[in-house]
Amino acid sequence: MTSGAQKTQDLLGIMTAQPVIPVLKIANVADAVPLARALAAGGLPAVEITLRTPAALDAIRAVAVEVPEAVVGAGTILDARQFDAAAAAGSRFIVSPGFTLQLAAAAANSRVPLLPGAITPGEIMAAAEAGYSILKFFPAAEAGGAAFLKALASPFAGIRFCPTGGIGPANAAHYLALDNVVCVGGSWVAPDTLVAAGKWGEITDLAREAAALKRA
Repeated sequence: MTSGAQKTQDLLGIMTAQPVIPVLKIANVADAVPLARALAAGGLPAVEITLRTPAALDAIRAVAVEVPEAVVGAGTILDARQFDAAAAAGSRFIVSPGFTLQLAAAAANSRVPLLPGAITPGEIMAAAEAGYSILKFFPAAEAGGAAFLKALASPFAGIRFCPTGGIGPANAAHYLALDNVVCVGGSWVAPDTLVAAGKWGEITDLAREAAALKRA
């Protein structure tokens, strides 16, 4: 069995390559490939496709096969069954809003790195005991935002976070300025209205602006 900690470098390679990970809810599989291409063209090749729609797994498969420049991940993974399905579909990283022993066991037996969610000190300690040092912080804005994450830096000096939820161009820089934030997740780079209209050029422009954000 391989511990989650042993895939930390793989996950860090993805998380540190760009300041923003687009979080995508894809309703129409046909949108997946042009959307991933548009985001990659703007400097955001790594994308998280959430399992919030029936089309999600097919969208992951399509991007994995047809967009070699993309690094496709799966989000909103809630259990081991979904983890295995997302990995089989071609996900190169997997994101969960929380952390459970079942998910940890699935990740331990997979080559695909897991980014589990944790908010409270107890949840962070449980994930750290299981070997995880990079965690999702969700929902970031509702859980205390950048101020709360800053307060976590001292007691959890070895933990780094990818905050998601309520983050946009107006406040992303506040999170990225923190030493314990490795990147942020957000959906603002691919608004539903632009995706539905197929305005891929405008999405590339939004991605380019997000890719230019500075980290600590």
